[in-house]
Amino acid sequence: MPFNIVIPARYGSTRLPGKALLPIADKPMVAWVWERAMDAGANRVVVATDDERIADEMRSRGADVVMTRADHVSGTDRLAEVSRHLGWADDAIVINLQGDEPLMPVANIQRVAAMLEETPQAGIATLMEPLERAEADEPAIVKVVTSGSGRALYFSRSCIPAQRGDNVPADVFRHVGLYGYRAGFLQQFVAWAPAPAELSESLEQLRALANDVWVQVELAPEPVPAGVDTRADLEAMRERMASGA
Repeated sequence: MPFNIVIPARYGSTRLPGKALLPIADKPMVAWVWERAMDAGANRVVVATDDERIADEMRSRGADVVMTRADHVSGTDRLAEVSRHLGWADDAIVINLQGDEPLMPVANIQRVAAMLEETPQAGIATLMEPLERAEADEPAIVKVVTSGSGRALYFSRSCIPAQRGDNVPADVFRHVGLYGYRAGFLQQFVAWAPAPAELSESLEQLRALANDVWVQVELAPEPVPAGVDTRADLEAMRERMASGA
């Protein structure tokens, strides 16, 4: 099953400036992500960046780099530009592997690609993991509720489903930010205006639901280690890599 991987990599991260190039063990973070992507068996792995420092570093490692505009508001916009630039066919599968997920399991990347192949009516494929209800009120953790067939019903920073009174609590699932698209769908998506719920929650995937897009969600085949958003996350990742865990 052919698929492509794009790794959006910005230098100007708000919470952790320059994080794509911050060292973890013996290499910058984005290099770890690229190596994971290369192990996944994709047709093409592209690092998409607007920063020459990232481009130079990754080219020196043999990576395929595409320079993109600096004014993109999201990684999805960057993916759409790469897809146009490279002339990928509308039905080409494109995986968005975020540049701050150096330990994303290869099996998860491969599964997201397969989900689109198996569910042709889906516009987006993504993953989820069980979440302890004690963690579910943390707004940095995005939650998802799905139908019985795995179609996403809603994503939220709030705890969903909520527990009312003494009712038996439903299971809660964390959304894993690994996405699969078709190249043609990416062009549609970036042409749509942001949805009110998207702006309220600051969750781009709600734009897809507002436009009646089928978002297919499955349990991640392998556990997903935490990514790197903050300095504390970075130090935790460094410790984990140093220990070989």
